[in-house]
Amino acid sequence: MANIKQQKKRVRTTARERLENLRYRSTVKTLTRRLAAAVEEGDAPKIATEHRRLQQWIDRAAARGAIHRNLAARKKAQAARLVGPRS
Repeated sequence: MANIKQQKKRVRTTARERLENLRYRSTVKTLTRRLAAAVEEGDAPKIATEHRRLQQWIDRAAARGAIHRNLAARKKAQAARLVGPRS
């Protein structure tokens, strides 16, 4: 453990930020599973809602730096492929 006051504060801050980033990554995974379940059911309104929500969370996580922007783009592309061609 650090013995300098600023470093003790930095350790606390980093721990809090780490948990926040973990929440973002976990939520993205959960929403991805929900989208997959909605696609399995074939419920079109639910698919659209879940897809929109997933994209918003991915964008938010990437903007915060919880995930890399390339990872965000890849996850959004995977979700779009999962949903399939929408017309």
